[in-house]
Amino acid sequence: MDQRLSLNRRNWNQRTPVHAGSRSYDLDGFRAGRQSLRPIELEAVGDAAGRSLLHLQCHFGLDTISWARLGVRATGVDFSDRAIALARELNAEAGTNARFICSDVYSLPAVLKQQFDWVFTSYGVLAWLPDLARWAQVVHRHLVPGGSFLIVDFHPLLSTYEPAPQGHEVANSYFHHELAVPGNQPTYAGGGRIESPCFEWQHSLGDVVSALCDTGLVIESLTEFPFCYYRALPHMVRGADGWWRFPENNDSIPQMFSIKARKPKTR
Repeated sequence: MDQRLSLNRRNWNQRTPVHAGSRSYDLDGFRAGRQSLRPIELEAVGDAAGRSLLHLQCHFGLDTISWARLGVRATGVDFSDRAIALARELNAEAGTNARFICSDVYSLPAVLKQQFDWVFTSYGVLAWLPDLARWAQVVHRHLVPGGSFLIVDFHPLLSTYEPAPQGHEVANSYFHHELAVPGNQPTYAGGGRIESPCFEWQHSLGDVVSALCDTGLVIESLTEFPFCYYRALPHMVRGADGWWRFPENNDSIPQMFSIKARKPKTR
């Protein structure tokens, strides 16, 4: 494994117990039956009961198990062994039949040969991948002909902003670059700081679309959203619908996006 990914795996192993105890992930509510999937992905996928779905970068599997609760034959993949161990525990507690595999995305074809009706990934995934071309090849490899791919993630434009006296300002490059993040940083879910440093990568929306198209996948839709899954900047406010927005001009920039793509059927 790439040394940067090894360092990131250590970081995510440290995040797992912090996230598991956080209000953000609300494991007590999940154990009581709370659905972790959001309207964006539910509407995009539709009724997939009985279909097979591969969930890349699943963390400790709340969305994977939520798909299984809806009758989907779900397989979750993550490179954090602590996260996968917790996912398996939660799956057993829920009485669902989701399957979990500990692997980084790039190594997955070596340990999993199956193809799926759906490949799904969401909310904070691309920033942990240094090479989108290889990632897109894995997506293509694990789709059946005629199968569909869905990603919902934070818009790369959002990463260019930093807090400022007037709310936020452009402070970072929009285009591809690597960022070495020092240790002892807070995590997005709250609840504590993470000792291990990590690496993150910025990818433009063009990088994402081109990587998928280069594999032969056909883009069916690209949607941008003026709200965010979490409080990305301190002055954001949460609406009644649960999404976070800027308090003023709150529809001025995209904060998340989704792409739905299809693998053509073979002739």
